[in-house]
Amino acid sequence: MRVLMVTPGTRGDVAPMAGLASRLRSHGHEVTIAANNAHASLVSGAGCGFSGLPGDMGHLVSPAEPGTRAAAADLRRYMRELGDYMELAAQGTLAAAGKGTDVILANAVAPYAYDVGEALGIPVLGAHLQPVQASTAYPPVTLGLARSLGPVANRTLGAILSRSKAPYDAPAAGLRRTLGLPPMSRASAEHRRRKANSPILHGISPAVLPRPRDWHPGLSLAGYWWPLAEPTWQPSAELAGFLADGPAPVYIGFGSTAAMDADFMVDVARRAGVRAVLQGVDGVSDSNVISVGTIPHAWLFPRVSAVVHHAGAGTTAAGLRAGVPSVGVPVFTDQPFWAARVAALGAGPAPIPYKKLTPQRLADSIKQAVETDGFAREAKHVASLLAAEDSTAPVLDALRTAVPHA
Repeated sequence: MRVLMVTPGTRGDVAPMAGLASRLRSHGHEVTIAANNAHASLVSGAGCGFSGLPGDMGHLVSPAEPGTRAAAADLRRYMRELGDYMELAAQGTLAAAGKGTDVILANAVAPYAYDVGEALGIPVLGAHLQPVQASTAYPPVTLGLARSLGPVANRTLGAILSRSKAPYDAPAAGLRRTLGLPPMSRASAEHRRRKANSPILHGISPAVLPRPRDWHPGLSLAGYWWPLAEPTWQPSAELAGFLADGPAPVYIGFGSTAAMDADFMVDVARRAGVRAVLQGVDGVSDSNVISVGTIPHAWLFPRVSAVVHHAGAGTTAAGLRAGVPSVGVPVFTDQPFWAARVAALGAGPAPIPYKKLTPQRLADSIKQAVETDGFAREAKHVASLLAAEDSTAPVLDALRTAVPHA
């Protein structure tokens, strides 16, 4: 069947879906991915059709300086720009679906895909990388909370937020007007889908997040959707030589989040007394540190002693898959949730909130991660569970159920 994946967001949102799309293609499905133009090559590399979503989310993920909190004015600007971005993404979703598809898979920040599907008569399945359903098991991930508030408070606050104003409300309402659909708020539409047990697949391993008991039957954990493997990828001679020239280094990188500059990272590595591979910075010159560009995590992480990162969903999963300890420095939204899950699994030390980050504090956590045998042991145990999962089969089953005669 023809499958349209709607994946607004950063590379971390698109890469797992492109990997899943490649595997769906191997089962005979034709897949198109609607994403920002910056990710066109990632999509085409998976052998999929590409439909560009206008706008760019890259500039919306840069935080304040390490150890500081974003100002109220910065947060207001962020929400305004995020709303503008969602408006463009909603229009791009309509254009992509209008080209023809049998079913839509929509990520958590694309609820307007359901409005498009309703107007065009196309079934829509959720395909989420974060657990956004209100639950007693966790606090709302969008709030960036680092700890549980308790079962009652977790679920109550999650339910309140599900009815609160969101950046995609206005785009969804505008689409309904444009498409001639009766008025219905995004919150009301989501409530209706919950009552109907509408299916939402989560690209999350139950070994990392046990399925909450209060989830409705339509919510499922498929297992991680891994980014497309790059079997022909080769490291530069400089990187290969660095890795071979001493003990396994520590990886320090923050994905799309420009959270640390080179001087900060080098200072941390020196204080921790470790060799380090730094990703996302340039111009580092130190015998024990090397800076690199984009490198497949599946290749690099098994070659390091620990990974230090912002605890985005994809990077967290990649660290666990490699079986090495993680040091989480969460910045916002779902990152504190994933950093806390790693610590709860015993696969790394307690996370360091970005607003409390200092070079010495991070250096101390790195030393704890690489010198504590228990962290490596638990990380390897989780990796063995992830290796046994088939995360594509649940998606294939859901597609057959959604479009039985395709």
